[in-house]
Amino acid sequence: MWQDDRWMRSGADPDLRRDAAAILEAAIRAVDAQEAVRRFVRREGDVLWVGASTYDLSRIRRVWVVGFGKAAASMARGLEDVLGDRIAGGVVVVKHGHLSDLRCVEIVEASHPLPDRDGEAGARKIVEVLREAADGDLVVCVISGGGSALLPLPAEGLGLEDKVATTDLLLRSGATIVEVNAVRKHLSAVKGGRLAAVAYPAQVAVLVLSDVIGNPLDAIASGPFAPDPTTYADALDILGRYGLEERVPKTVLARLRRGASGEVEETPKPGDRVFERVTTTIVGSVVQAAEAAQAEAVARGYASMILSTSVEGEAREVARVVAALAREERQYGRPVPLPACLILGGETTVTVHGSGRGGRNQELALAAALGLEGCERTLVVSFATDGTDGPTDAAGAVADGDTLRRARDQGLNAHRYLVDNDAYTFFDAFGDLLRTGPTNTNVNDLILVMAK
Repeated sequence: MWQDDRWMRSGADPDLRRDAAAILEAAIRAVDAQEAVRRFVRREGDVLWVGASTYDLSRIRRVWVVGFGKAAASMARGLEDVLGDRIAGGVVVVKHGHLSDLRCVEIVEASHPLPDRDGEAGARKIVEVLREAADGDLVVCVISGGGSALLPLPAEGLGLEDKVATTDLLLRSGATIVEVNAVRKHLSAVKGGRLAAVAYPAQVAVLVLSDVIGNPLDAIASGPFAPDPTTYADALDILGRYGLEERVPKTVLARLRRGASGEVEETPKPGDRVFERVTTTIVGSVVQAAEAAQAEAVARGYASMILSTSVEGEAREVARVVAALAREERQYGRPVPLPACLILGGETTVTVHGSGRGGRNQELALAAALGLEGCERTLVVSFATDGTDGPTDAAGAVADGDTLRRARDQGLNAHRYLVDNDAYTFFDAFGDLLRTGPTNTNVNDLILVMAK
């Protein structure tokens, strides 16, 4: 799993770090995308079970597979394992490098987190498949984190560059993924339930590997097959909340205002007939990853507790709480006795003010290091389960009570790197970045707080 294992050998307590590595490996195994699909999809002759739904394949003309997200190829491989040649064809769009060996389904690689022309081309291919699907056909759609950026088909009157600029501004503003997706849905020809309208009247079975806290179907990948409770007015409110109304492209602002005034058709809402033939199954989330991490920690002799799988907020502010938990464990042995492994899951945000490199997990680890100085036999690991933290080749970073001393020995000022949002450069200097490459899954982030 680890492309670079230097982080396991550095710091004041390599044994603690090796245990952390094993705990993260167990978490990733538990949410393997291919296996997650196989747990919820099975076939006996002509009977196909997808979650709680049953389909008689003898009465279905064709089975199509479409999908989008970082784990979509691995999820599609799980479908091919079950359905084999019964699949008539299909397309999945994935982030560059997040591949699997598929026989019946085409893979399109595209850019994430900012969309590109390859993603737009992939989205058009998916629309073509769904238009080909008809009454009597079954479409199985696999969705995972990253799906919004990987399915960029702008609404009429907008160009891809408009969506890229708006997405970039939102991601840098500190907006939550739910807020980002509420805006994206109203700039898209496919999100916010619109793919369900394209696929109707074919039957659609959606399988979701969730990367959104609480698993709201309308927010995961911007809900292309889910009713949309948000409106154009909501999207305008979000831009105003982050001071972006005058910074987004004029075409974007004009569309949202026209939509809010009723001049542009809203996204499909609950009760719309296009959802009558759609079923959705959640096949995995950060909850399973956290539970597997806890089981591995206990097997290794740690008292362990999952504190939350719903962590949100600015990364550096969450880091202050995480560092406080680590100090509490080390000094008082609570909330669980030493040796301890506290587990948190969720997704923080970063408001970018500097010009450095990094991601929310690296920034959280750097901010936590400031609160851990001198705290012996203590570790904080912040890890993106998809293997990619921000626009970098790292999945996160690790910090301990010795991080700041080692940084000073190399002439590095941690405060300055944090101000410049440059956690990547900081941790890369002494090998404390986590590098896995694509994990072919995506279920939010995991934070480990460990103490002996």
